[in-house]
Amino acid sequence: MTDARTTVPELKLNDGNAIPQLGFGVFRVDPAEATRVVSDAFEVGYRHIDTAAIYRNEEGVGAAIASSGIRRDELFITTKLWNSDQTHASEALKTSLDKLGLDHVDLYLIHWPHPKGGHALEAWQSLIELQQQGLATSIGVSNFRIQDLEQVIAETGVTPAVNQVELHVEFQQRELKAFHAEHGIATEAWYPLGGGEVSTAPALLEVAKAHGVTPAQAILRWHLQTGNVVIPKSSRKERMAENFDVFGFELNDAELAALAAVDRGEAGRRGGHPDEL
Repeated sequence: MTDARTTVPELKLNDGNAIPQLGFGVFRVDPAEATRVVSDAFEVGYRHIDTAAIYRNEEGVGAAIASSGIRRDELFITTKLWNSDQTHASEALKTSLDKLGLDHVDLYLIHWPHPKGGHALEAWQSLIELQQQGLATSIGVSNFRIQDLEQVIAETGVTPAVNQVELHVEFQQRELKAFHAEHGIATEAWYPLGGGEVSTAPALLEVAKAHGVTPAQAILRWHLQTGNVVIPKSSRKERMAENFDVFGFELNDAELAALAAVDRGEAGRRGGHPDEL
């Protein structure tokens, strides 16, 4: 098996740490299947695993880590703080660590800004303390809008290392990505392939055909070349391997431009909206 450390590029974060650009997500992975699924992902070569408290599969992820034989410093593990836990982030992270069987995570994210709750800033202040305590190597957010990012940066002086958001070829989040670039925030994509509905845009199909790859592989390659951290998921080992096999070809400028034109803006959103969750 190809060594993931030599295959997957890393992006430098604004806190001086690094994140593997290609990872494996376990959103909607059945908790009963999580250990098998993550173990398969490790065998394929993934070393970056993205879970969350609300997925209810942290224990399965932890069991896969424990049985993998992979050194802890070769792994990059992300989990997330759920909305109802924003007022007690420290306890929530410690619960997640217990389930994962770890003494720290590499990245801890506020899962949603949850404007109805009004505690995102308090949660961010808690994450800063958790990072200082060594319980999270890097800290960031997920699904934050520009106004949410502006608030936490202005109030604390600490800029999130990552903002994980829905992003795929039909929903490219250009304004948000520009803000990220201006502030040194890494963009991480969930639903990177479109949430189970891979785009059938003619431009995408043409790019995939030109390289002899699947549309999904072409999309993942587009993510990598446009600077996104990307975390596809699958419960099937053969699909995991396909998603990992995206380093043997490169899109040219014309192909990148063609895929940029596939963007549908807000009409392309397929997941939940930060205003509502």
